[in-house]
Parts: sequence; structure tokens; C-alpha cells
Amino acid sequence: MAPVFVSPINVGHIDDVQELRKSKLTSIPQRFIRDIAEDPSLSTLTPPSPSSKPSFTAIPVVDLSKLTQNTQLSKLATACQDWGFFQVINHGIDPGLLERLEKVSMDFFMMPLEEKQKYPMAPGTIQGYGQAFVFSENQKLDWCNMFALGVEPHSIRNPKLWPTKPTKFSETVEEYSREIRGLCQKLLSFIATALGLNKDTFEEKFGVAVQAVRMNYYPPCSRPDLVMGLSPHSDGSALTVLQERKGSPVGLQILKDNKWVPVQPIPDALVVNIGDTIEVLTNGRYKSVEHRAVTHKDKDRLSIATFYAPSYEIELGPIPELVNENSPCRYRRYNHGEYSKHYVTNKLQGKRTLDFAKINPTNSS
Repeated sequence: MAPVFVSPINVGHIDDVQELRKSKLTSIPQRFIRDIAEDPSLSTLTPPSPSSKPSFTAIPVVDLSKLTQNTQLSKLATACQDWGFFQVINHGIDPGLLERLEKVSMDFFMMPLEEKQKYPMAPGTIQGYGQAFVFSENQKLDWCNMFALGVEPHSIRNPKLWPTKPTKFSETVEEYSREIRGLCQKLLSFIATALGLNKDTFEEKFGVAVQAVRMNYYPPCSRPDLVMGLSPHSDGSALTVLQERKGSPVGLQILKDNKWVPVQPIPDALVVNIGDTIEVLTNGRYKSVEHRAVTHKDKDRLSIATFYAPSYEIELGPIPELVNENSPCRYRRYNHGEYSKHYVTNKLQGKRTLDFAKINPTNSS
């Protein structure tokens, strides 16, 4: 999530996927159909059939209540270095709050289209209701509706986009965001400790951290093999915290060893992933990981992502203690606001946006 950058671009007509689903269309509109020749990763797009009893590669699970123990801290370090993703349990956030957020989020998406369109996501921006990262009328669209809000600091908020319906939507998002902010701060202190750094290293470098929330709703799709729920990408944040509605089908997939691995969420756990910012700060020791979302033929899915990142005024670069002759500097110093602008004004294309920060962009991460 970054500041609002309004751009005079023509994105063409964007169908609302919930309305397409309601219309019981007999074929998927061409603008949603992906070309495997253009993106070979789509060859593994079809999600597992509910009757096939798929096996999932379990991503690491980190117990926040035990991170003061060396074994759990070592587990966190391994998760960050080898996976870039982990699930956190015993995070201290009330399950009742998680359920309330899921409810108001679903209530929002279930409102009539004309009600949701009172909070439009304008082209070139990433707050409001609609589809983000769309920059041309020929661009393929994701099978997803989004509602995104800047939360902290208040200067990034657009008050006109905070809905008055459903009841208690805004206050629930506020309460949830405060809890997630505290969780991100705790995790970053443990991540710093695991790297052998002062526990306050990241917070000291971030200034007044930026925080945003994005709700993603994926209606069922009659041909999930033809569409993408959310295009492959890494996150521009430092950390991203993902909550999935209980009972939702598996939709998140991460790229591990050049294979797409489905992530089976643990009830009441939160999925955390490393963003581009941590990759830069750790000089590539902890890498952001490409991930995507797939759709389901019969079931809908809701996920809620919180993005936690440095202030837009902050200048970033690799932490000096993590640069040496065995690990030479791989990323230049840059203004985080400039990177955020670069990130939100480009379509989702794996990790290509991180080339902005690389000293030698031809080297893949």
C-alpha cells in the first residue's frame, strides 16, 4: 500500500466478478482468460479437486509465545531464510476479533454493487473498491474483488473511502489493525534478534510505519483452470500478515523450489510473509517470495492482508552489519516512498518490481 497516485490511464471496462458470477454466464470473458504461453506458471493453475484429498507441503509454524526460546527463534530464522513464509500461532489476538473482521468484510462484499461503488478504486490508486494494479485496457484481469484502505499514519487515509456500512465496519478494522501493528512490531524484533542485530533495529529504521489493509474476495469460477485469482507477485512491504476466513478453500500458493505449493491455513493462525523491504534490509539473506491466489469452482474465498512498511520519507538500503566480503552489497539505497510509487504503478509481475533496488538487476533473487 502506498500513497494515492492518480494517473490519466485508460484501463477499459472492468467487469465486477461477483456480478459475473450472479449472471450465470456460460463462458468466461476473454479479458480474464490467461495465456499459458505468456505465463508458463499457469500450467499448474488448476487447484486440487475437493475429492482428490491433496497433500500439502506444510510451511513452518512459529509459536509467538515461545520465541524467547532459542529453538523457536532458530525456527523463525529458518522460516524466513528458507521459505519467506510462516504461520504464527499463539499470536495473542482474540479469535473473536478475527471472526468479527471476517463478518464485516463479507458483509461489505455482499452489499449491492451500487453501494460498494460509492468507494471506487480509481485507476493508478490502491485504495477503495475494485481491482488494483490495472494499467491498460488490454491487461488481463484477476478473478477477484478488492477493498483496500490506508490505515496508518492517518495522513495516508482517504476518509471518503471508509464505509458507513456495514455497521461497525470501520471500528472493527481499527481495532484489528492496532492488534496486527503490535504483532508486526513483535515479529520484527524477533527477526532482528535472530539475525544477531539489536531487537529494535527495524523499528528504528522505519520511522512512523505505514500500514494498510486489503480485503480480497474470490467468487467461485466455473473454469478455475482459465483464470487467476491474484497474479504472481512479491509484496513491497516489510511484513504482510494474512488472515483467511474459516472454511475457505485453499487458494494461496507460494513459489518454492520453482514449484507452486498450496498453503493450508491453520485455524486461528495468521500467515506471515517477508516483503521486498526486508529482502533489501537483510541484503538478500531473507528473500521475499512470489505467491499467487487460485480460484475454486464451487466455493468462494475471503482473505484479509495487512501490509506493514517503513515511512515513505525513510531512506533504505542493506543494514551495514549484513554486508561483508562473503555477502557484498546487492541493493542500492533509495527512498521508500519512491519504491512504493514504483510498486503500485506497475502491474503484478513476480519480483520484477524489486529490480528498482538491485545494484545488478540481471541477477535474480
